[in-house]
This record gives sequence, structure tokens and C-alpha cells, in this order.
Amino acid sequence: MLRLATRRLLGSISVGNLTMFRKKFITVTSVAFGSFLAGLATDKLYFSSIKNTNFLEDTISNHDDVLLSKPGLPIFGTVSAASIVPANNKLDERKSIPPEPTPGASRVSQIMRFGFPGLDNVRSLDDYILSYDRRNRTAHWVFEHLTAETVAYNEKVDRSKCEFVEDESIHPYFRSSNADYKASGFDRGHLAAAGNHRKDQLHCQQTFLLSNMSPQVGKGFNRDSWNRLERHVRNLTKSNKNVYVCTGPLYLPRKEADGKMYVKYQVIGKNHVAVPTHFFKVIVMENNKQELSLESYVMPNQPIDDKTPLTLFQVAPETVERAAGLLFFDKLSLNKLKTINGKSEVWL
Repeated sequence: MLRLATRRLLGSISVGNLTMFRKKFITVTSVAFGSFLAGLATDKLYFSSIKNTNFLEDTISNHDDVLLSKPGLPIFGTVSAASIVPANNKLDERKSIPPEPTPGASRVSQIMRFGFPGLDNVRSLDDYILSYDRRNRTAHWVFEHLTAETVAYNEKVDRSKCEFVEDESIHPYFRSSNADYKASGFDRGHLAAAGNHRKDQLHCQQTFLLSNMSPQVGKGFNRDSWNRLERHVRNLTKSNKNVYVCTGPLYLPRKEADGKMYVKYQVIGKNHVAVPTHFFKVIVMENNKQELSLESYVMPNQPIDDKTPLTLFQVAPETVERAAGLLFFDKLSLNKLKTINGKSEVWL
């Protein structure tokens, strides 16, 4: 299709302008490909040197009956399973479950088996994928693939040896620093949890990049209820061979005294790092029978009574999608899910 479109376009250009068009076309495509290679090289160089829910439902309108698909995987050289799903396909038209990548497949393909939530400033770490929000100085989302092996205790991995460091792959204009968090009253809260990456010391260290952090309330949230949710996700690997989890911040509207809705959030430090109002986790589990289940959570960035059941924070996945501006597990048909938030789904 691309070749046919290019021929038609070239055919509509006069001979005198053809040479100029080819030069510009080659320049644009070269810049795009070159940018990707530069980003990939930067990754390699950098890391080689480091050996309440009701309110949410009320403020977000119901999801459309039909979700249009997005690209399942970007066409990057590092992604061997690259494919594009036609935009007019409905989710329920995808009859099969994407096959589990072979052991020799790239780690990106393994983690992103069911598709990318979005493609804005995506970069791959050794054991998780991150999409960075340069304006807010935190991630749009992070994506992880967990197994019993990757979360198991490993005496060779010592979290206490890890340090919070700036992500030097991000332009200084857009990155956060440790100074931004100092005396701010907020923790440097992991999105990809360190406890999810125990297979290798480098994997654990990479979760301490500040690009993987968001300002989180410490007592009552990051150190307590959010930590409970992280432990719950790891425990899912005991009964499932694969656990895929997408985590990120939300900035949700609130009605003010004048009766109008506003999105307001604090920023910290000289780099104005945004403090999210809420955080989400959307999880897909696959058991040994290749049966799939989904859980999705939204938690407010505030102290939460540790006795509050996690199920109280479960919301419909489409609610999170509308709030975050993302499509989760886009290569996976919803009718392949056996349960959503613990409830059986019946698809007609």
C-alpha cells in the first residue's frame, strides 16, 4: 500500500519538481530513522555505564461502545513482533490471542505482547518500557512483564545499593532531579516497582531512574496502600505464568466552589515536577490454561487507611483509558478476558 501511494504521489508531481521532492522525502525519512538510532545508542551508552473511585466514575463519561484500534507495536528495529492493526477493526473482531513470544525474542516484544498504550517518547529499559511526559517531568506510563522468576528473592540483588539518579537520556530541560524532591514533602514514588525486578542488579537499579518516579504522598500511600497494591501484583505471579502491568499518573478534574470543574495539581522543585492527583494500574494475567483476566485500579495520591480493601479502588478499564488518554492491551480482544476485576464476563 505504501509503495502504491508513493507512486501515485510521484506521478502527480511535475518532472521539474521531482528531484526536489525526492531530496526532501529522503531527508525526512533519514531524520526519522536517524533519530531512532540516536535514541537507541544513547540508551546503550548510558546503561552500559551502570553495572475516591466514585468521583472518578462521575467525572469521566461512559466509554464508547466501539473502541478503535491503535498500532499494536511501533515499527522499530528493536521490536521483532511489529505489526499494525487496521484502524477500522473492532476489538471484538480479533479472534485469537497474540502468541507468547519465543524465549529468544527481544525483551520489548515479550513485555509489549498485547500492544503499546501510546507511542509518545517511548524508550526501552532492560526489563521494563517507559513513555516519558516531558512537560510534567514524569512518565505517561510504564509497562512491565512479571513472572514468578523475575519477582523471586535473589540474594545477588541488593536494593540498598541502588541510588536515585537522573535519566541522562532525557534532555536537561525536561528531566527531574533529586533536588526537586528534597524537602518537597513527597516521596520519589516508583511506577515500575523495584521489587518487580529482582532477576538482575541492573534491572533493579534502572527502576531508580527519576524518569520512573512520580511525587507520591509518603505515609499512608507510597509506603502503605500503594505498596500493598504492588505486593498484590507480585502475588499474582503465584497463580499465573505471565502478569502484564501498566502503571501511570492521572490528573483528574475536581468541582470547585463556583460549580465548575478544574484540573489542578501541585508542582515541585525548580523543574516543576507535576504531582499527580491519582495513580492507575491496569493488569492482565495469563494462567497455564492461557486464560486471561484483567484488573484495573485507580488510587488517590493521598493518605489511605491501610485497612481499606484494594477492591474498593477497582474501576472499569475503559474509565482509566478515558482518564489517561491511553488504550491498554490494544492487541487483545476484550472477549478473550475470562474475568474483569474478578467478575466473569459474558460476551454475546
